[in-house]
Amino acid sequence: MTEALTFIGFGEAGAAFARPGAAAFDLKTQAAATRAAKLLDYATAGVTGADSAAHAVASAQVILSLVTADQALDAASQYAPSMPVGALYLDMNSVAPSTKRAAAKAVTAAGAHYVDVAIMSPVLPARHAVPLLVSGDRAQDAAEGLRAYGFTDVTVVGNRIGDASAIKMIRSVMVKGMEALTAECLLAAHRAGVTEAVLASLDSSRDQAGWTSRADYNLDRMLVHGLRRAAEMEEVARTLDDLGVEPALTRGTIRRQRELGRLGISPAAGLAAKLEQIDPGRAEEAA
Repeated sequence: MTEALTFIGFGEAGAAFARPGAAAFDLKTQAAATRAAKLLDYATAGVTGADSAAHAVASAQVILSLVTADQALDAASQYAPSMPVGALYLDMNSVAPSTKRAAAKAVTAAGAHYVDVAIMSPVLPARHAVPLLVSGDRAQDAAEGLRAYGFTDVTVVGNRIGDASAIKMIRSVMVKGMEALTAECLLAAHRAGVTEAVLASLDSSRDQAGWTSRADYNLDRMLVHGLRRAAEMEEVARTLDDLGVEPALTRGTIRRQRELGRLGISPAAGLAAKLEQIDPGRAEEAA
């Protein structure tokens, strides 16, 4: 299967899933500033880089789309005419069910088969052990192909495009929302100079992993992936809108994820150090 598999988009997920012999295309190879780094990524993974998306998908039997959320629909629409008739297009991007259904129209109109795939946990360090949910009328075929490629946790959740992504999007209301709430709470505590007291109070109120370690992890994820997560949460908001549910807190989550992601800093080790990176000197001012 590797020889007939192509990655569209080759960022963290593509590099984590790649096996030698596959093909890949990433828009960053077309920009002089990023081309060398992306070609090195291809070489490290042992994949064959293509000069264009059309060339990359032309002979593919299976196409894994792993672009950013805001590019998912454009990628499907632009590259569909170059896909072989009967190819499986696995859209693994974090977008709303309605976005996936729109992408599916473009892909099926070109004669290929569209499959909705949701990645349900961080791709690292899990790689091929990451949980995948699959839906669509070719979900069983896709699941078998993914398992043959090496994925070990693949579950078919429905025969409709959007079933898999709906589970991921709605789950993200809680998961990424808690991250955003963590930032809001801890930044306020940091400014007030009461971080340890607030964390101790939270620890005493719930029987689970300590809040200090949870807060440290949540802030780390936002600093590293805040911009990508904000784009994904835009699709979560669209999902809620489509369901007739006002995404009030989700809109706030989008703003907070984007705010921390835009800082562009490498997270320091430890919660106190991260808070000082995000909000330097505030605790001393409060004191």
